[in-house]
Amino acid sequence: MSDMEELAARARLLRDLHDGATPLVLPNAWDVASARVVAAAGAAAIATTSSGVAWSLGAPDGDRLDRRLAVELVGRIAGAVTPPVTADIEAGFAGDAAGVEETVRLVIEAGAAGVNIEDSHHGGPTPLRPVEEQAARLAAARAAGEATGVPVFVNARVDVFLRADADRPRAESLREALDRGRAYVAAGADGVFVPGVTDLDTVAELAAGLAVPLNVMVGPGAPSVAELAAAGAARISVGSGLAQVAYAAVDHATRELLDAGTYARLDSGDWSFRRLNALLND
Repeated sequence: MSDMEELAARARLLRDLHDGATPLVLPNAWDVASARVVAAAGAAAIATTSSGVAWSLGAPDGDRLDRRLAVELVGRIAGAVTPPVTADIEAGFAGDAAGVEETVRLVIEAGAAGVNIEDSHHGGPTPLRPVEEQAARLAAARAAGEATGVPVFVNARVDVFLRADADRPRAESLREALDRGRAYVAAGADGVFVPGVTDLDTVAELAAGLAVPLNVMVGPGAPSVAELAAAGAARISVGSGLAQVAYAAVDHATRELLDAGTYARLDSGDWSFRRLNALLND
């Protein structure tokens, strides 16, 4: 089996994982070590977090990371784990649809079985890209998969609730999210990701109003996986959550060391040097 045939098989597996009796739960990784830890814990697939990846490479989130660096990291992660990898590529690291197609082709060639593409317009004239423009970018992503022969899972992120004014009526945001999601599906998206929403009524309305798997992002205080699944969520991810926890641990341990001169927060439990080193020792 060629490398691309093997990748196509991983992409089909990723698709199947969205249609199971239980949701696909994705603890997002940001480098090879975190991906290996997530895989060893039993994750069925590995998702990257664009913000965690950017931070690890010295850039802020928001289409500020060099595309080459992002693609290289996807390749390192995909080459280091067995489960399929879905890559968060922010808005596509490109100014137009042709550039998005090129980005998706590159990450597929790097080993990604899925991509996540957002409709936020960082630095643009509006918080969100016009629907027609974003639909064209998603159609380009779909074309890249078809050209490579890899049925890459295109997850279209709808940032309506993340970008909405606090005073905007929920019903208005819900209507726009559904309109955008349906347009993106018509353009070739396989799934719709609506971050910023975890209340069960809204999740249920989104899931009922979309003909493809719904992805939601969770964190402290969100309903459980079982509750979100019952509401209709098919894919549940944590975004930058794990990366934030890791960097918070570094901050807390550093401050204890510098301020108190003690080392209690350096206790990593059963994650010894030997265990972590062995995880990366092929």
